[in-house]
Amino acid sequence: MYTDTERCVRAVRSKDGRFDGWFFTAVLTTGIYCRPSCPVVPPKAENMTFYPSAAACQQAGFRACKRCRPDTSPGSPEWNARADAVARAVRLIQDGVVDREGVPGLAGRLGYSARQIERQLLAELGAGPLALARAQRAQTARLLIETTGLPMADIAFAAGFSSIRAFNDTVREVFALSPSELRARGARGTRGARGTRGTDPAGTSGARGTDGTAPTATPGVISLRLPFRAPLNPDNLFGHLAATAVPGVEEWRDGAYRRTLSLPYGHGIVALSPRPDHIACRLSLTDPRDLTLAISSCRRMLDLDADPVAVDEQLRADPLLTPLVDKAPGRRVPRTVDAAEFAVRAVLGQQVSTAAARTHAARLVTAHGVPVDDPEGGLTHLFPSPEALAALDPEALALPRTRRTTLTTLVAALADGSLRLGPDSDWDRAREQLIALPGFGPWTVEVIAMRALGDPDAFLPTDLGMRRAAAGLGLPSTPAALTARAAAWRPWRAYAVQYLWATEDHAINHLPA
Repeated sequence: MYTDTERCVRAVRSKDGRFDGWFFTAVLTTGIYCRPSCPVVPPKAENMTFYPSAAACQQAGFRACKRCRPDTSPGSPEWNARADAVARAVRLIQDGVVDREGVPGLAGRLGYSARQIERQLLAELGAGPLALARAQRAQTARLLIETTGLPMADIAFAAGFSSIRAFNDTVREVFALSPSELRARGARGTRGARGTRGTDPAGTSGARGTDGTAPTATPGVISLRLPFRAPLNPDNLFGHLAATAVPGVEEWRDGAYRRTLSLPYGHGIVALSPRPDHIACRLSLTDPRDLTLAISSCRRMLDLDADPVAVDEQLRADPLLTPLVDKAPGRRVPRTVDAAEFAVRAVLGQQVSTAAARTHAARLVTAHGVPVDDPEGGLTHLFPSPEALAALDPEALALPRTRRTTLTTLVAALADGSLRLGPDSDWDRAREQLIALPGFGPWTVEVIAMRALGDPDAFLPTDLGMRRAAAGLGLPSTPAALTARAAAWRPWRAYAVQYLWATEDHAINHLPA
């Protein structure tokens, strides 16, 4: 979109927040880059130039606007709708893979050479993997500077910088402030000073609490805001996560969905609460180096980078879906923080009730999960890894024999690496590998594609709830006929599933009390 200058100028002049993350506006006369919805007076059109990423702006020598904080805007929804090498690379960079494994590690995960990945990213985002990772590090650093009391040296290494000097130079270059000045600015916002710290609804909460007040000084806890594009309907999103929560790993408490997180350097506990203009997020991490991955995992689980206007507009074109969309626009697809975990849970949920699936999963957690300490109580374990489950005794599973074979075969494939599920997965290839496993039918494959891999076009025509909803609306109810009718909903069929599921009075469709 950034190449369409006329359209970009119109979006900037109208301060249209729907385009935040789609492109960035760099102002030639000031050397600053902004999000399209920046509240300042728009510059003259001849003084604007447009870039596809914050990293491209920074690489061109522009500094982030202190008013609209463009580095905190929602991510481009384009990367959620694609599974090519560039989209998969972007998702991996957002997860901090370059910081942990370098560009060769990124390229190896994608099956390309480092030079090919560099060339493709430059062509589409105007910046290579190192520049994109640097922008990610800068954003993580600012978050830690403004929301924690960690020493600057600890923040530098937690954000992924290799040295204190690189940390200081990057912060000054990107934000036109030293790290100490950035922390002081955040502190002034907490005391009630006017400015972006207290007024920006889409940015991080800085040193403020998630409700806008000064937070309590809880060691190791980071409070922030997760931005999204409006509208967002939280009912099915949080309702689904709460209704299917595995005891010990997930819970709904005091208006928040809480769960444990297994992370590269340790583990964490996150609490996510829906707010009118953001998702309030509280993270407790055993190692702050996991912050980048924890945030990107939570954003992916809640589908926060979606473009609900584009999705709903296409679904409204079907007159039978129009009333559903108009009644509750902005439905998201509830996803997961761990694709392998969800695949295991999908097998446990085959042909059983939601309650039975939770019971089966809870037994695995108790027997094979790593215990964790939750100061607030309620959460007790990490969900067991495929490696831990590979050692389980099939006879100990209270499942039919065929289901045991399905589960143990899946776990073995995940543990030995022959099946890899995650943000770097090629959706079509993953489907082929899953359907080849014993006991995997279309429903299991598609629900994993939808909720674990993030394919926005995954579709469940054989699902019983889908067929009941289709029949009630006058849509074809047989799988083949429903699939043919749903061709007009592409590439957003996973969202159509959410709207159709919502026609039933089920716990997954209601925000918990």
